[in-house]
Amino acid sequence: MSLLSVQNVTKRYATHVALKNVSIDVPEQCIFGLLGPNGAGKTSLIRIINQITGPDEGQILLNGKLLSPDDISNIGYLPEERGLYKKMKVGEQALYFARLKGMSKADAMRELKIWFEKFEMVSWWNKKVEELSKGMQQKVQFIVTVIHKPKLLILDEPFSGFDPINANLIRNEILDLRKQGTTVIFSTHNMGSVEELCDNIALINKSEKILDGLVKDIRKAHRSNIYDINFKGNLMGFTNAMWTGAELLEKSSDGDIHDVRVKLAGNHKPNDILQAVMQVAEINSFKEVIPSMNDIFIAKVNAQQVIGTQSNYTE
Repeated sequence: MSLLSVQNVTKRYATHVALKNVSIDVPEQCIFGLLGPNGAGKTSLIRIINQITGPDEGQILLNGKLLSPDDISNIGYLPEERGLYKKMKVGEQALYFARLKGMSKADAMRELKIWFEKFEMVSWWNKKVEELSKGMQQKVQFIVTVIHKPKLLILDEPFSGFDPINANLIRNEILDLRKQGTTVIFSTHNMGSVEELCDNIALINKSEKILDGLVKDIRKAHRSNIYDINFKGNLMGFTNAMWTGAELLEKSSDGDIHDVRVKLAGNHKPNDILQAVMQVAEINSFKEVIPSMNDIFIAKVNAQQVIGTQSNYTE
């Protein structure tokens, strides 16, 4: 079941179309990657979900109902450009934001105590925000984003400014929030984080959705019959044994130990190649190369640019 459903949303500004008939469904209790190059339309969509602006066409449903101002209490938003008051004390500010999100003072203080102890921030309570490092400020911003336990959490480049230790801390908290029932929209350019965290993705480019689905299904769908093989033996004999069954793409050798990357040809199967080369080589490892999300991202965006260029020439 979808927690959030974006249906045929279009958003126009004076000089360009930011979103063109975009539809996505974000399942409950998942981490959903919202991907795309700079200027693709991601921020416009996030702003519409947060009701900062409205769509010119289309609609957005939350829990099966049209998005309304009352739903702000069910949404947490961590923007890429952070918004803490530099001169305000950390604890005072965290309490202020919690109250803005509808929490009572007692509930807010109880939850803040838990989070500040978890993140080892108790000693920061009476410090001014400007006294904290960027990473420390990021921790405060994350806490005030999730303090009211939103059903939908929107994170825009959440690891920006964090060292590896604190990035891992936040990563674990995101996974724990999902486990507790939170649905997360995760906007990032870091494809490694997408593969590690996201269940589903939607890729937007030039205002249009060009790809969506489960991460594991998308990667499988973009298989290209390429395999990495490590073997002991004679490289020439190995290549000859493959004959027309596979193409040798890359090779490296250390004595009689070789690493090769091959692409299967025609209808040949992995077992066909293995049976052929095992007669002349000792196979140490045989592994399919499944494209990374980074590879798929680049390929899909570049393909759309080529199509757009061709269309311009034919108009």
